[in-house]
Amino acid sequence: MTQRTLGGTNRKRKRTSGFRARMRSKDGQQVIKARRRKGRYRLAV
Repeated sequence: MTQRTLGGTNRKRKRTSGFRARMRSKDGQQVIKARRRKGRYRLAV
């Protein structure tokens, strides 16, 4: 069985860098705010 390198899981991705995860902490909220200010199309994963 062969495995591609560095395969992440979507659940982990959502839990660590999803929108809800960002909003949970004060710093995360700053991240979202900064991305909104910059005019990012996607704010979080």
